[in-house]
Amino acid sequence: MKKVLLTLFAAVAVMSLNAKEVLTSPDGNLQLTFEIGENGAPLYSLDYKGKAVVLPSGMGLELRGQDRQISFGEEITKSDHGASVSLYDNFVQQNVARTSSDTTWTPVWGEVATIRDNYNEMTVSLLQTERNYKMDIVFRLYNEGLGFRYVFPEQKELTYFVIKEEKTQFAMTGDHTAWWIPGDYDTQEYEYHRSRLSEIRGLMQQAITPNSSQTPFSATGVQTSLQMKSDDGLYINIHEAALVNYACMHLDLDDKKMVFNSHLTPDAQGWKGYLQAPCRTPWRTVMVSDDCRDILASKLILNLNDPCAYEDTSWIKPVKYVGVWWEMITGAGDWAYTRDIPAVQLGVTDYTKVKQSPTHSANNARVRRLIDFAADHGFDEVLVEGWNVGWEDWFGKTKDYVFDFVTPYPDFDIKALNEYAHSKGVRLMMHHETSSSVRNYERHMDAAYELMNKYGYTSLKSGYVGDIIPRGEYHYGQWMNNHYLYAVKKAAEHKIVVNAHEAVRPTGLCRTYPNLIGNESARGTEYQSFGGTRPHHVCILPFTRLQGGPMDYTPGLFEMEVEKLNPNNKSHVNATICNQLALYLTLYSPLQMAADTPENYERFMDAFQFIKDVAVDWSDSRYIEAEVGEYLTVARKAKGTGEWFLGSVAGYDARTSTVALDFLEPGEVYVAKIYADAADAHYKTNPQAYTIREVRCTSKSTLKQFVAAGGGYAVSFRKATAADKKLKMLK
Repeated sequence: MKKVLLTLFAAVAVMSLNAKEVLTSPDGNLQLTFEIGENGAPLYSLDYKGKAVVLPSGMGLELRGQDRQISFGEEITKSDHGASVSLYDNFVQQNVARTSSDTTWTPVWGEVATIRDNYNEMTVSLLQTERNYKMDIVFRLYNEGLGFRYVFPEQKELTYFVIKEEKTQFAMTGDHTAWWIPGDYDTQEYEYHRSRLSEIRGLMQQAITPNSSQTPFSATGVQTSLQMKSDDGLYINIHEAALVNYACMHLDLDDKKMVFNSHLTPDAQGWKGYLQAPCRTPWRTVMVSDDCRDILASKLILNLNDPCAYEDTSWIKPVKYVGVWWEMITGAGDWAYTRDIPAVQLGVTDYTKVKQSPTHSANNARVRRLIDFAADHGFDEVLVEGWNVGWEDWFGKTKDYVFDFVTPYPDFDIKALNEYAHSKGVRLMMHHETSSSVRNYERHMDAAYELMNKYGYTSLKSGYVGDIIPRGEYHYGQWMNNHYLYAVKKAAEHKIVVNAHEAVRPTGLCRTYPNLIGNESARGTEYQSFGGTRPHHVCILPFTRLQGGPMDYTPGLFEMEVEKLNPNNKSHVNATICNQLALYLTLYSPLQMAADTPENYERFMDAFQFIKDVAVDWSDSRYIEAEVGEYLTVARKAKGTGEWFLGSVAGYDARTSTVALDFLEPGEVYVAKIYADAADAHYKTNPQAYTIREVRCTSKSTLKQFVAAGGGYAVSFRKATAADKKLKMLK
């Protein structure tokens, strides 16, 4: 009898070991399978319409070895952490809980007026019997993809712990085509490469171009959001959501097995994170579809974030702005007030006794010129960089006390300029460059935000150029990620919206904290002045960087020869004027800059009209045409007015765009004002060639429009009147 019972127990154990838990998406197209593999290792896999997307892949974390317990008052010596602790094997499954949800929520700003949050969820509770450690894995399956995270419940045996590395894997089914940038702890400002996964290693050296702060970590390391396409036509995107109190995840490719291994950004000591149970990790996400437009339209990343943390959001407004910026980026102007002194000591250096540089851009006269231009053309705000003392030695010195964020230069009258702006119905936008001296910024933050409140600033552009201080920390480690969120929460106390540059790439936190109105966190327009950016870059960003949240890309350049501003800068902007217009639609952002100078816009006021007209907040968005890195066409409906706008961009190759205008209201006649590349336009040789025409159309019409290489077109729609009958009707 004893033998029979033992045999039965063994059989049950084997059955338990091999038991599979299956979760299906609401539409039935996606299937998630979870199982406990050999050695008690948790494994997941993902299928789409019967095709494998992610093969069985490992899960869990590796922890730093436990420190020796010490008592208060005893002699303390630095202890050996000992062997690392596995949280990726030796698990048994204790429980499985399932639930479903189908709700809608209203974003403060966004691409659509309401967002549907529809998923099936499965929580697997695991026990590591050796140490009695408990870990839950929560899976959420949407129609467009998967999210999963690790949750550590309150428990006696596991309270404080240090992550050595996360062990999440993404096992691919083949040598996919990928659009990638190098994995780096400090920057995302790289050009995207398109290659097979197996080719990443050979291309990595040329992909790592110089930056003010950079720390690549592997010959096959890449960043998320990673966009791929399989040979059988599946579009696969790997990212993360709700990055809070955790290190940014990169992907390190095993290019022999085609398996991505998670790779967290370390701290100065090399550890990847410090946690205290109960706690949870960010979501790991895998989006998949056979139509790449589904990737663009997905709200999975936003849905995986917590609801809005603020009761009152009335003070959070989308912003359209101009600024004292491009002339400095091109080198024609300067942030610094003087070049007479080699170094600055804040509170000691007397700026009234030095000679003012003729190229200091943030001066009273120039700012008033920008205010007048903004007021005349309906812009909300004027960004002013270089207004505050300290820019003479701000970069590359690892300087702690670099800025105080409250003291203006002698030629910037902060009180008078703000009063002048307000009298014109315009606000100034504050700029806080931290030079990555984070401790310095935090000790000045309250005073800086109070100054903004005093003078009526409601928007802030912050920056983190250079290596992080405290020295040894990285831009995307847990400590810095906590700082970025701290700044956003603190700004909310002062009713300030934040646009952080050089910060960690977004992961949908703008749902929870909607005053996080934008980020840079990718190669933006400024690189057009640093040698240029490849024309297909803007056809990749919506599939990658923009998956986690909007980017302050700063589009709208009309003069493509940079030397016309600065004779010493021979850079060429790789775009046409109409490509720049279309970016206001294709690169969604509630923060839209018209980046060029007033003088350049005044040469092309007919084209500039589109930038004036285009909305900044939307109730509906339709992705009409798309192929990664090649082209993108999107239509958006303005919130409040109901007006439609259409934008299309192309990469290296010219094309004809064909768009059914069925998003328009049936039965109505519209006038479409079309800003388009001329027949001989080209981003390199003839970028300023464009045409503007008006035609009548209805929801049954089809627009066929030429798009030049590196070009685009933009369309505004209005209801037709009797006076428009003379216009040609689109078929």
